[in-house]
Amino acid sequence: MSVTRRAVLERLAAASDAERRATTTTAALAAALGVDERTVEPHLEGLAACELVRTYPDGRVRITITGEELLALDTDDLVIVDSE
Repeated sequence: MSVTRRAVLERLAAASDAERRATTTTAALAAALGVDERTVEPHLEGLAACELVRTYPDGRVRITITGEELLALDTDDLVIVDSE
């Protein structure tokens, strides 16, 4: 099954909190999306490169305030975020 980067970000927003620094795990996120962890990991890496997600070496992950703000724009249009 395929999953979009936006779906990963939206699910992560539901499972974590930037302000409280509440995290979830990559495994739990993948399970909630109904996909394998290997499917989610490249999305998380890309989102982390754009500072939309914070990942931890022990497998924990959370959305950032920037990620929450991007989702709050509530746009269906294509959004391009440059990581540089």
